[in-house]
Amino acid sequence: MDIDLGAAFVNAALQFWWAWILGALVAVARFPKVKGWLGELWVRLILSFGLGGQSGRVVHDVMLQTADGTTQIDHVLVSRFGVFVIETKNMRGWIFGSERQAQWTQKLYRRSFRFQNPLRQNYRHERAVAEVLGVDPGQIHSVVVFVGGSAFKTPMPDNVVRGLGLVSYIRSFRDEAWSEDEVHAILATLQNCALERSRQTRRAHVEGLRERHAAPSTPDCPKCGSAMVRRKARKGARAGQEFWGCSQYPACRETKALP
Repeated sequence: MDIDLGAAFVNAALQFWWAWILGALVAVARFPKVKGWLGELWVRLILSFGLGGQSGRVVHDVMLQTADGTTQIDHVLVSRFGVFVIETKNMRGWIFGSERQAQWTQKLYRRSFRFQNPLRQNYRHERAVAEVLGVDPGQIHSVVVFVGGSAFKTPMPDNVVRGLGLVSYIRSFRDEAWSEDEVHAILATLQNCALERSRQTRRAHVEGLRERHAAPSTPDCPKCGSAMVRRKARKGARAGQEFWGCSQYPACRETKALP
């Protein structure tokens, strides 16, 4: 009897082998690195099939050297209408944020998570690209694209889009900045300046990120996004103690404890 039950279980497991594989793939896809890679892959497909190569040429996974380390850019589209620096976010749930806020919020069921304003994150990428290419910063366009089933619950700037909205945003630019020959020259400069994709380069990049984000000298206000300044409490239980206060006080009264 026990042998028959065991055989039946094995047969059932073999019959639904696809379910085991699907479950394993879903579990692996939850790892941050895999999740990020899948998001970038999806945007690659959008750029490839949505634009069809008619709106410019794309370089993926670009790493550039900057004055204070390296910066990694998900996608750079070089076109006659400008250079589009694209940051990918593969996230689920509701997304809350504004252009000036330093931190945005992801609400997933009953839990909330804070993450860096991707527009600020992409600003560093914009500067690096403009410096490397030696072009007018006004011709560098920042775009943040969300994939993965997320929904915006607050008004977003025009350059923050979901999925296929990336194609519509890029096509909304109609004023030509460069000729085809200039596009090829800019593309060649970008490719020549990009660092070699290697394990050593990525390890150095990750270490640099850890150092930069370990202890920021001047944090941003989590409420309005302005710079914070050191202040000292003059009265109350914490009189004499220093803390971070928003530089826009009294319009913004947000505070933050010193580490």
